[in-house]
Amino acid sequence: MNLYEQHPYWLMKDGIVASYPSLQQHLQVDVAIMGAGISAALTAWHLRNSGLKVAVFDKKHAGMGSTAASTAFLQYEIDTPLTVLKNLIGEPDAVRSYELCRKAIYDIGDLCRSLKPAFDFHLRPSLQYASFKSHTANLLKEFKLRKKHGFKVEWLENTDVRKTFGFDAPGAVFSADGGEVDAYLLTHALLKDFMDAGHKAYNNTAIVHIEHTRQRVILLTANNLTIKAKKLIIACGYESLHYIPKKIVDINSTYAMVSEPMADEFFWHKNSLIWETAMPYMYFRAVGENRILIGGRDDPFHHPHISPSVINRKTEMLKKAFLKKMPHIPLVPDFSWAGAFASTKDGLPYIGSIAERPNTFFALGFGGNGITFSIIAAEIIHDLVLGKKNADADIFRFNR
Repeated sequence: MNLYEQHPYWLMKDGIVASYPSLQQHLQVDVAIMGAGISAALTAWHLRNSGLKVAVFDKKHAGMGSTAASTAFLQYEIDTPLTVLKNLIGEPDAVRSYELCRKAIYDIGDLCRSLKPAFDFHLRPSLQYASFKSHTANLLKEFKLRKKHGFKVEWLENTDVRKTFGFDAPGAVFSADGGEVDAYLLTHALLKDFMDAGHKAYNNTAIVHIEHTRQRVILLTANNLTIKAKKLIIACGYESLHYIPKKIVDINSTYAMVSEPMADEFFWHKNSLIWETAMPYMYFRAVGENRILIGGRDDPFHHPHISPSVINRKTEMLKKAFLKKMPHIPLVPDFSWAGAFASTKDGLPYIGSIAERPNTFFALGFGGNGITFSIIAAEIIHDLVLGKKNADADIFRFNR
C-alpha cells in the first residue's frame, strides 16, 4: 500500500537519520517484530531490557511509512467522543481508554527525557471548538462528562474563545493535557536505544510468508532466508491488515500541509492544539521553525496514488479554512502531502492476538491517536509477551 504522496514535512526536514542493514543470514530470536515505524519502535523499546532476544524487520526503510506522514497531534481525546463511546463499550471502559491516552502523553514525555541525549518533546493544551451552533449542546455534554471523571477541562463561551484565541466559535472545550513530538525522529532515537541494548534492526527485509506452529513462528523473507521466533509482533500499520481474516477498519485519505516559517514564536494562546467538532475535522498546531501544520479535509476512500492536483486543491482548502479562523497570520504553504487514515468502529485501536495466528500479537494504532495508541499497545504487548496479565488489554481486544 502506498501510505503517502508528495512531501511529508518530517521526512524532508530530517532526511535519512540512520541506516540499517538488510538481513543476510538465517536468524533465530525470541521475538520478531514486523514493521519499523513508531508503533514497532515503541514496542521494541519496551522489550529491550526484557532478557529476550528481539529483532525488528521492515520491508523498506525504518520510519518512512505512515510515521513520516504523521502530524503527531498528541491528545487523549479520540475521534469518538466520550459521550458516544460510553454507549458503545460502557462508561467504565470508555473513561479508562481516555485515561490511558492521557497517561500515554506523559509516558511519551518521560520516555523522551530518558533518552540520551534527551529527545525534544513539548506538552501543549488543546482546544476543541464547536464548528456550528448546533454542535454546542453535544460538546457541552462532552465537557460535563469529562469534568465528572476528573479530566482537566474548561468550558469556553464564544466571548472567551474570541478573547483568548482570536476567532469566533459558539463554544469550546479547553483541555490541559496534550503534546507534540517529531514521530519520525523519535522512531530512530528509540531504535538506537534498542540496538544499544544489544538487539538488531533490519531494513529492506520483506516477509513473504508466515508459518505458525504451537511452539513458534517461522518467517520467510523475499531472499529465502528464515527467521525463527518464539513470538511474533505485527506492527506494520496498514500492511498488518493482510494478516487479519476479517475487515476491522475503513481506510480513508487525509491531507496535511506545513507553512513557511514566520516571525511570530507564539501564534495563539500557548500554541495549543486546535481542532473542531465537524467530521471530518480540520486541526492545526504550531511546529518547529515557527511553522504551522494544518490537517484534515479527509476523503472516505484511499487510492494507491493521489495526484498532485488533488493534494494542491486540498492544500488550498486547508489554507482557506485556517485563514477564516486566523486571518491575521500570513500563512503560505511550503510542504503538503496526502496519507492513508484508518478508522475503526469505535475509534479505538486493536491490540492483542487472534485465534488464527498463534504466538502472534498485533499493535494496530489506527485512528486519530496513532502515537498515544502505540504507547498503550507497547505496554500491553510487553506484558503479554512476558506472560503477564494486563488489566487494560480487554478494552482493545479484537473480539470486542
